[in-house]
Amino acid sequence: MTSKKILDYIKSIGIAILIALFIRAYIIQAFKIPSGSMIPTLLIGDHLLVTKFIYGVNPPLMDKKILVFDKPKRGDIIVFKYPEDPDRDFIKRVIAVEGDIVEGRDKKIYVNGVELKEPYARYSDSFIHPRELDLRDNFGPLKVPKGKLFVLGDNRDQSYDSRFWGFVDLKDVKGKALIIYWSWDSENSKPRIERIGKIIK
Repeated sequence: MTSKKILDYIKSIGIAILIALFIRAYIIQAFKIPSGSMIPTLLIGDHLLVTKFIYGVNPPLMDKKILVFDKPKRGDIIVFKYPEDPDRDFIKRVIAVEGDIVEGRDKKIYVNGVELKEPYARYSDSFIHPRELDLRDNFGPLKVPKGKLFVLGDNRDQSYDSRFWGFVDLKDVKGKALIIYWSWDSENSKPRIERIGKIIK
């Protein structure tokens, strides 16, 4: 093989790597579910594709997003930087957006005074925690500040979310969960074939 061919191969590989990095940074990214906080919608071992560009992109050295096509809406499942440790990514469902008033009363969620119908929510503990114990089942009312989101896990009794650590900043949202491309059941050491290709909603 001549040095010219070797150089061409190196250039091709370099371009492919740059394209892959660009796609991961700004277009779409893979994400694995590590915990049960989003059961039954998302299971431990689900592998997702997350669309990043829909909520805008963060160019290097800029603290503001550009090319914003849409903002997170109530009901969207989003990946974001965990406010207490920005090096970690969390995934939760948007319950309230800026300007909304959100409240939890005895495991029921109200936004702007209206109880949400939540077929996706799961409650595994019949005991209702009083506000004096913690904010799991009773919290608020809270007004969502400008540029913020209030998020909850679908597995309400087993989720560490906005009830405990507060709001998510819009600039820290990385993308919207789109589709399950692979799912592995580690307890039974087998793939969950029926989940592959499932649109997340």
